[in-house]
Amino acid sequence: MIDAFIRTGPLMDPASYPLWAQQLIRDCAASKRRVVEHEFYQRLRDNRLGSKALRQYLIGGWPVVEQFSLYMAQNLTKTRYARHPGEDLARRWLMRNIRVELNHADYWVNWCHAHGISLAELQAQQVPPELHALSHWCWHTSSADSLIVAIAATNYAIEGATGEWSALVCSSGAYAAGLPEEGRKRAMKWLKLHAQYDDEHPWEALEIVCTLAGNHPSATLQAELREAVCKSYHYMYLFLERCLQEEPALPKRQGAATRAALVE
Repeated sequence: MIDAFIRTGPLMDPASYPLWAQQLIRDCAASKRRVVEHEFYQRLRDNRLGSKALRQYLIGGWPVVEQFSLYMAQNLTKTRYARHPGEDLARRWLMRNIRVELNHADYWVNWCHAHGISLAELQAQQVPPELHALSHWCWHTSSADSLIVAIAATNYAIEGATGEWSALVCSSGAYAAGLPEEGRKRAMKWLKLHAQYDDEHPWEALEIVCTLAGNHPSATLQAELREAVCKSYHYMYLFLERCLQEEPALPKRQGAATRAALVE
């Protein structure tokens, strides 16, 4: 294939990818940044987050964590052996990593237990309906969209932002120090694992996307990818904003109009 993409540079260097992919990264950077640098994660890092907001976050985030391996499984069913180099790459990668995601659900449960949240509460999902929008989007794109768009939306966008905000939270020992010493290591495992492990995962997903798309994808496909990636970031942002509504100190935050102006 004349237009085939084969990575030759370092995995985590944007310059190793086609110009259109480098533009995609730039186009989506602002949307990603408002997730990764969100006040919610800054408060969590500094151990200044109210218990109600954190409970909403942990319970509301459970469907995404619990179902992430299922999103990947749905994408796996879209592949066929030897039909396209990108599908072969995706097939091997998805098969290898689905089991890893299964373990992540166990680590999330341990994190929740450190805050007195039971598995029954996670399963009951007694949270505002807005907190389900992210998981609904992930399920929709994995079940209805093409392989390339769904991987961009989930494994590239969501895992990429998650790795970065996890690193932010773990950059200080303040949050960990606030957990009971007994069980602290188990409670921090999900965060620690994503802060260290997932740094390569989204880049591997980007390599799959580029291998599927080639060096010169259509403008329509590029727009589809950009919309899907930014939509994932947007749903993550809305999730965080809804959780912060539970903060007692909310009136001290900037007004919505001021925050919107800063985002612009």
